[in-house]
Amino acid sequence: MIKVKTFGEPLEPFHVRKELDDLDQRVNEFIVENGVKKVLSVSDSATHENGSTIGLIRVLVYEV
Repeated sequence: MIKVKTFGEPLEPFHVRKELDDLDQRVNEFIVENGVKKVLSVSDSATHENGSTIGLIRVLVYEV
C-alpha cells in the first residue's frame, strides 16, 4: 500500500544546518519505526512569509 507522510520544520536564522539534520533524523526514525519497505519519493518545499523562508515541509511517499 502506498502512503504519504508530511514533516514540518520551522527554520531560524543561523540554525538551518542543525534544523535540517534534525528533520533528516525524524524522517529516518519514522522509516525505521513504521517498517517502510520502499521509499518512492522525498521532496522538500520551503514556506515563506514577507519574503523570508520560515520553514520547510518534507513529503515522504512510501510503501509498507
